[in-house]
Amino acid sequence: MGHKRAVTLAELLPQPIQGIQTLKDTYGEWDVHPSQHVDPDQVQAVLGELVERLDDNFPYFHPQYAGQMLKPPHPVAVAAYLATMQLNPNNHSIDASRATTTMEHEVLDQLAAMFGYPDDYMGHLTWSGTTANLEALWVSREIAPGKAIAHSSDAHYTHARMGEVLGIDTVGIPTEADGRMSLDALERELATGRIGVVVATLGTTGLGAVDPLADIIPLARAHGARVHVDTAYGGFFAIIADELEPETARHFRAIAQADSVVVDPHKHGLQPYGCGAVLFNDQSMLRFYHHESPYTYFASTERHFGEIQLECSRAGASAAALWATLKVFPLTMQGLGAIVLPGYRAAQTWHGLIAESDILQPYQRPELDIITYLPRVRTMAELDRVSHAIFEMAADTTRPQQTHLATYVVTPTQLRARGIELEQDAERARIMRSVLMKPEHEPLIPEMHHHVSMWSRRAYAATH
Repeated sequence: MGHKRAVTLAELLPQPIQGIQTLKDTYGEWDVHPSQHVDPDQVQAVLGELVERLDDNFPYFHPQYAGQMLKPPHPVAVAAYLATMQLNPNNHSIDASRATTTMEHEVLDQLAAMFGYPDDYMGHLTWSGTTANLEALWVSREIAPGKAIAHSSDAHYTHARMGEVLGIDTVGIPTEADGRMSLDALERELATGRIGVVVATLGTTGLGAVDPLADIIPLARAHGARVHVDTAYGGFFAIIADELEPETARHFRAIAQADSVVVDPHKHGLQPYGCGAVLFNDQSMLRFYHHESPYTYFASTERHFGEIQLECSRAGASAAALWATLKVFPLTMQGLGAIVLPGYRAAQTWHGLIAESDILQPYQRPELDIITYLPRVRTMAELDRVSHAIFEMAADTTRPQQTHLATYVVTPTQLRARGIELEQDAERARIMRSVLMKPEHEPLIPEMHHHVSMWSRRAYAATH
């Protein structure tokens, strides 16, 4: 193996572009139809305009961006996607995706092993975590018709929305002061007998909280309910479980006992959108997928992905990009784990700095790489004003100095549960939230803390 260094997309692109062209040439030359001819000058102008239009964005690729759950895909993933996209395989059927179907099976085996699933698992890649969750909840509905979905009140809104799509009730279970689902509240709801599936979120979108999965599973089993794990965001933290707090690690290890799990490689897995995945821990639900498609499956007697998914067409390029990425960054502590771990350390470091600050205070301790905090103020209305001003001021400066953050809405009750007492002159207020999912965030934390503290002082002064 050669010396490791950063690689750029520009240096990687010639090989996949030329390689695929050479592959195409083996089938003989053909003339592009005149209807697809273009004026090269016009195309260059359009692409130039495109680059100008894309300037109207926040720098999602930069470590100074710590707002939403956005992480740039690795150049290896982009090069592999581009190489495969030139052939445009459709992983709905083997007939339309011979090579990339095999690649998808290979990456799924690796994801299943990461979660401790058995060899006879079933699953596939998806366009998104939303569609992956929809499929898991659809299977649960088919197994327990008429029964409801229980999920944390802090879970992603997709579960309530998918409940509407599926025509079944959803129940939000209250959370404890740490943002985790309340086991007592869940047990009371399970005792009603109306819950068919419990969704445990390992890495909530707002707080990065990890529901107590290891304790949810026996509760759900005792009441005849399935357990689905939504770890679309946090799933790859399973690789670094040994580095997490013991209680958090215990719940990640319990994924192996869950009925189904969802993870998004387009979050921590270095993939371009969209690349999600849903896995089931056995193949018994194959009976729900039966459909007839005499015009689709004809060149192979093997099971096609289209026969075990709700989606139809899916880009084979997504499977190829993930396959290539996991060849370079395997699902080990030394591989992808070494990319996930710095974000966790960054969150812990910044939490410690905020706890010692005279202008900022923590909302709660981060479990993964999402950190929440707030300015030290007296009232709810003041909290909302100052937080919003921090959000705007931090980004409204020259580009090299910009710091892009996000906000999160809380109530007085939620603040009191965390030992923060404010005058209740408003029913809710914004606090600050930062997503530290890029490994480059770790060395930048002291500088980011300095900038956010500075903007906090200015925001406080400007709103008083």
